[in-house]
Amino acid sequence: MTQRDWIEKDFYRELGVSSTATADEIKKAYRKLARELHPDANPGDAKAEARFKSVSEAYGVLSDTEKRREYDETRALFAGGGPRMPGGGFGGGYGRAGTQGFDMGDLSDLFGRASAGSGSGGGPGLGDLFGMFGGGGTGRTSTRSQRGADAESELRIDFLQAVRGAEVPIRLTSPGRCERCGGTGARPGSPPRPCPTCDGMGFVSHNQGSFGFSEPCRDCRGTGRIIDDPCPDCGGEGVASRTRSLTVRVPAGVDDGQRIRLAGQGEPGRGGAPAGDLYVKVHVTPHRLFGRSPRNADDLTLTVPVTFAELALGGTITVPTLDGTVTLKVPAGTASGRTFRVRGRGVQRRNGTAGDLLVTVEVAVPARMDDTAKEALEAYVAATKDNDPRADLLRGAR
Repeated sequence: MTQRDWIEKDFYRELGVSSTATADEIKKAYRKLARELHPDANPGDAKAEARFKSVSEAYGVLSDTEKRREYDETRALFAGGGPRMPGGGFGGGYGRAGTQGFDMGDLSDLFGRASAGSGSGGGPGLGDLFGMFGGGGTGRTSTRSQRGADAESELRIDFLQAVRGAEVPIRLTSPGRCERCGGTGARPGSPPRPCPTCDGMGFVSHNQGSFGFSEPCRDCRGTGRIIDDPCPDCGGEGVASRTRSLTVRVPAGVDDGQRIRLAGQGEPGRGGAPAGDLYVKVHVTPHRLFGRSPRNADDLTLTVPVTFAELALGGTITVPTLDGTVTLKVPAGTASGRTFRVRGRGVQRRNGTAGDLLVTVEVAVPARMDDTAKEALEAYVAATKDNDPRADLLRGAR
């Protein structure tokens, strides 16, 4: 994406949000539009596909804090047709410094901030918009080689895949390097030629007395190349929507909501620059029996129903694990709700460490009892009538 693209395109309008929208509002708007415009939901609809591409492009900039800051500053500087100077003038006709209400310190501050904003690798920095004093442009060609934007996707896995780790295939429909032209934007056999206006630099310089500044070349849109015969598949952009298959390696112990980074699997770079990264957000389907400890995600949790007699008299119970069963000794007089720790039966990490299984025992009260059980229980109540478990509670309330 060139600097001219940033000046001409309103990414906020593409997503239907205000320029003061929060990161969450931007993400929510993007997800809604992506679901509506996704090529899988609109097969054969070229208009929806083009809109999907524009929305993805806008989100790639606004979802990145640094890119969004540079985009906002670039748009603000060119809001009036040229770089606005501190005294109210615009690039191309500064006039005398003394008549514009600013001094050299103001200019130094402006260009200093512009230079600091460049070099992020994700988009055109403000340092690329201006040349330094007295000599016109700096000859930078950053618009010709730009790292691709990062992309996002989502993946749902089951509980066992999250705990044990897995390799899960996913299919993505997103902007990618055009396969027909190889990303050049030109029809095969008709390569781009250097722009004669800017000599392939992507910028043209203007001198205004003691000052000079550079701006993106209007003829090549800052790319430094002229495409005489655009590729019919991508229309000269070098990028086209494509569906591809990837394998996501889910590490053992991944938790719900975590993101997995796939380096170089985001949107392709321009002018031979590397692609961005793909961040896959993981959603874990809960297990019917097991859970994850909030204190240590490597520890698994399990609630086991037991009888009153098993707690009162003690005994040995069998409990399930993810890979079999274990026996657990319950001491006599165990209270309902007590948690036992079974070592090494939690999440197994690749480095050899393992979490534990936390087993909580709870008394299961039968919904119905036959006459024999009821009589036995009534006999137990009569035998223990002098044992009031709430005696201390009632005395403390007085």
